[in-house]
Amino acid sequence: MKKPKVLILRTAGTNCERETASAFEMVGGEPRLVHIRQLRAGHNRITDFDIFVIPGGFSYGDDVAAGRILANEIRRHLPELKTFIRSGRPVLGVCNGFQALVKAGLLPNGRTGEQIASFAANDSNRFEARWTRLRLNIQSHCLFLKDLPEMIELPVAHGEGKFVVKSPKVLEDLKRSNAIALQYVNEEGNLAGYPYNPNGSIFNIAGICNSEGNCLGLMPHPERFVTRYHHPNWTRQTFCKEGIGLEMVRNAVKHVLS
Repeated sequence: MKKPKVLILRTAGTNCERETASAFEMVGGEPRLVHIRQLRAGHNRITDFDIFVIPGGFSYGDDVAAGRILANEIRRHLPELKTFIRSGRPVLGVCNGFQALVKAGLLPNGRTGEQIASFAANDSNRFEARWTRLRLNIQSHCLFLKDLPEMIELPVAHGEGKFVVKSPKVLEDLKRSNAIALQYVNEEGNLAGYPYNPNGSIFNIAGICNSEGNCLGLMPHPERFVTRYHHPNWTRQTFCKEGIGLEMVRNAVKHVLS
């Protein structure tokens, strides 16, 4: 059976690309780490791949703002990524990748190309690296979340993860269109403040998906929970045979093969 080709974008400062590649290998994908300079030079083409991923890390050191420089490069040098998304092929942005997709105007509404959301420093004014509880939007059409339980856990690791919007209307549009794919919640599954919401994101937003369901951006790291042994409480989680992050990337591979 043909293995879906997965482009995992690299640039200065990305540091989660190998874990991401490993996750896709585990579910039958054929990942390739591609530096953005290789795409700019024409050595590789986005359209030759089936899945596109921007992994986590600190592209260009987040020196200007988290994901800003990478977003500008995507806008200027990778216009075909918008076509790739419109074609229905899976696109995933994790943490820094989420920030880049939003600041490049590809999320929440990539059809207009306008940046209508952004990210600010965590309300705690410190780097947050720990596990979070998340509630999935069961009304979402996101292909990465297909058949997943409504409540999941994933780790976060960021200093600038507070999701903010341009105006109250943007938030209402996100709610109405079911673009909000994941939210930070407490043990009971309810929206709650810090520490459950690790960064102060508006409406506890942890992830956004486009209306077509094929482009997902999220702050938590799926590639850091691909085996049950990654979970700090794995000895007591007898119901968990594998990491929820593995199920998410498997959904992308299954979508390509279907």
